[in-house]
Amino acid sequence: MVRMAGRRKVNRRGPSTGPTWWAISGFLVLLPALIFFWRLPPVVAAFYLLASLLCFLAYAADKQAAGRGGRRTPENTLHILALIGGWPGALLAQQLLRHKSVKAEFRSAFWATVLFNVAGLVWLASPFGRAFLSRLAGA
Repeated sequence: MVRMAGRRKVNRRGPSTGPTWWAISGFLVLLPALIFFWRLPPVVAAFYLLASLLCFLAYAADKQAAGRGGRRTPENTLHILALIGGWPGALLAQQLLRHKSVKAEFRSAFWATVLFNVAGLVWLASPFGRAFLSRLAGA
Protein backbone atom coordinates (compact mmCIF):
# COMPACT_ATOMS: atom_id res chain seq x y z
CA MET A 1 0.00 0.00 0.00
CA VAL A 2 1.21 3.47 -0.88
CA ARG A 3 -0.14 6.63 0.69
CA MET A 4 -0.02 9.76 -1.42
CA ALA A 5 -0.11 13.11 0.39
CA GLY A 6 -3.74 13.88 1.18
CA ARG A 7 -5.05 10.82 -0.68
CA ARG A 8 -6.31 7.45 0.38
CA LYS A 9 -4.15 4.34 0.28
CA VAL A 10 -3.61 2.71 -3.09
CA ASN A 11 -2.76 -0.96 -3.44
CA ARG A 12 0.14 -1.20 -5.90
CA ARG A 13 0.79 -4.90 -5.51
CA GLY A 14 -2.09 -6.22 -7.57
CA PRO A 15 -4.11 -9.30 -6.67
CA SER A 16 -3.10 -11.62 -3.86
CA THR A 17 -0.71 -14.40 -4.78
CA GLY A 18 -1.98 -16.58 -1.92
CA PRO A 19 -4.51 -18.62 -3.93
CA THR A 20 -1.94 -19.12 -6.70
CA TRP A 21 0.69 -20.68 -4.48
CA TRP A 22 -1.87 -22.72 -2.53
CA ALA A 23 -3.30 -24.12 -5.78
CA ILE A 24 0.09 -24.99 -7.24
CA SER A 25 1.42 -26.40 -3.95
CA GLY A 26 -1.71 -28.49 -3.49
CA PHE A 27 -1.45 -29.80 -7.03
CA LEU A 28 2.22 -30.68 -6.51
CA VAL A 29 1.09 -32.88 -3.62
CA LEU A 30 -2.03 -34.26 -5.34
CA LEU A 31 -0.43 -35.37 -8.59
CA PRO A 32 2.28 -37.60 -7.04
CA ALA A 33 -0.34 -38.98 -4.62
CA LEU A 34 -2.57 -39.97 -7.54
CA ILE A 35 0.41 -41.56 -9.28
CA PHE A 36 1.44 -43.48 -6.17
CA PHE A 37 -1.90 -44.49 -4.64
CA TRP A 38 -4.19 -44.79 -7.66
CA ARG A 39 -1.52 -45.74 -10.19
CA LEU A 40 -2.08 -42.75 -12.44
CA PRO A 41 0.41 -43.10 -15.31
CA PRO A 42 3.42 -40.81 -14.71
CA VAL A 43 3.11 -39.57 -18.29
CA VAL A 44 0.17 -37.50 -17.00
CA ALA A 45 2.64 -35.38 -15.00
CA ALA A 46 4.67 -34.82 -18.17
CA PHE A 47 1.47 -33.82 -19.99
CA TYR A 48 0.67 -31.22 -17.30
CA LEU A 49 4.20 -29.86 -17.55
CA LEU A 50 3.95 -29.55 -21.33
CA ALA A 51 0.45 -28.04 -21.21
CA SER A 52 1.59 -25.56 -18.55
CA LEU A 53 4.55 -24.48 -20.66
CA LEU A 54 2.30 -24.03 -23.70
CA CYS A 55 -0.21 -22.05 -21.64
CA PHE A 56 2.51 -19.84 -20.11
CA LEU A 57 3.83 -19.09 -23.61
CA ALA A 58 0.30 -18.24 -24.81
CA TYR A 59 -0.09 -15.76 -21.94
CA ALA A 60 3.34 -14.27 -22.71
CA ALA A 61 2.47 -13.88 -26.40
CA ASP A 62 -0.86 -12.27 -25.49
CA LYS A 63 0.82 -9.84 -23.10
CA GLN A 64 3.34 -8.90 -25.77
CA ALA A 65 0.57 -8.41 -28.36
CA ALA A 66 -1.38 -6.27 -25.90
CA GLY A 67 1.65 -4.07 -25.32
CA ARG A 68 2.24 -3.35 -28.98
CA GLY A 69 -1.36 -3.38 -30.20
CA GLY A 70 -1.02 -6.67 -32.07
CA ARG A 71 -3.41 -9.57 -32.55
CA ARG A 72 -4.51 -10.86 -29.14
CA THR A 73 -5.11 -14.44 -28.05
CA PRO A 74 -8.85 -14.90 -27.44
CA GLU A 75 -9.74 -15.40 -23.78
CA ASN A 76 -11.59 -18.61 -24.69
CA THR A 77 -8.32 -20.02 -26.05
CA LEU A 78 -6.55 -19.24 -22.78
CA HIS A 79 -9.39 -20.92 -20.86
CA ILE A 80 -9.29 -24.03 -23.07
CA LEU A 81 -5.53 -24.32 -22.57
CA ALA A 82 -6.07 -24.05 -18.81
CA LEU A 83 -8.90 -26.59 -18.88
CA ILE A 84 -6.84 -29.26 -20.67
CA GLY A 85 -4.13 -29.05 -18.02
CA GLY A 86 -2.22 -25.83 -18.56
CA TRP A 87 -3.69 -24.04 -15.56
CA PRO A 88 -0.51 -24.25 -13.41
CA GLY A 89 1.39 -22.44 -16.19
CA ALA A 90 -1.46 -19.96 -16.52
CA LEU A 91 -1.32 -19.19 -12.80
CA LEU A 92 2.42 -18.63 -12.97
CA ALA A 93 2.01 -16.38 -16.01
CA GLN A 94 -0.74 -14.38 -14.34
CA GLN A 95 1.52 -13.67 -11.38
CA LEU A 96 4.96 -13.42 -12.98
CA LEU A 97 3.85 -11.51 -16.08
CA ARG A 98 1.03 -9.64 -14.30
CA HIS A 99 -1.29 -10.52 -17.15
CA LYS A 100 -4.99 -11.41 -16.95
CA SER A 101 -4.77 -11.19 -13.17
CA VAL A 102 -7.31 -8.45 -12.39
CA LYS A 103 -10.42 -8.76 -14.59
CA ALA A 104 -12.99 -10.46 -12.32
CA GLU A 105 -14.97 -12.14 -15.10
CA PHE A 106 -11.84 -13.71 -16.58
CA ARG A 107 -10.58 -14.81 -13.16
CA SER A 108 -13.92 -16.44 -12.28
CA ALA A 109 -13.98 -18.39 -15.52
CA PHE A 110 -10.32 -19.31 -15.05
CA TRP A 111 -10.85 -20.71 -11.53
CA ALA A 112 -13.81 -22.70 -12.88
CA THR A 113 -11.46 -24.31 -15.43
CA VAL A 114 -9.06 -25.19 -12.61
CA LEU A 115 -11.83 -26.83 -10.59
CA PHE A 116 -13.17 -28.77 -13.58
CA ASN A 117 -9.68 -29.92 -14.56
CA VAL A 118 -8.67 -31.10 -11.10
CA ALA A 119 -12.05 -32.74 -10.44
CA GLY A 120 -11.85 -34.51 -13.80
CA LEU A 121 -8.31 -35.68 -13.13
CA VAL A 122 -9.21 -37.06 -9.70
CA TRP A 123 -12.28 -38.81 -11.10
CA LEU A 124 -10.40 -40.32 -14.05
CA ALA A 125 -7.62 -41.51 -11.72
CA SER A 126 -10.13 -43.02 -9.28
CA PRO A 127 -11.27 -46.64 -9.49
CA PHE A 128 -14.61 -45.38 -10.87
CA GLY A 129 -12.92 -43.38 -13.61
CA ARG A 130 -10.58 -46.22 -14.52
CA ALA A 131 -13.54 -48.62 -14.79
CA PHE A 132 -15.33 -46.11 -17.01
CA LEU A 133 -12.28 -45.76 -19.25
CA SER A 134 -11.91 -49.55 -19.44
CA ARG A 135 -15.53 -49.94 -20.52
CA LEU A 136 -15.10 -47.11 -23.01
CA ALA A 137 -11.96 -48.68 -24.49
CA GLY A 138 -13.63 -52.09 -24.70
CA ALA A 139 -16.75 -50.77 -26.43
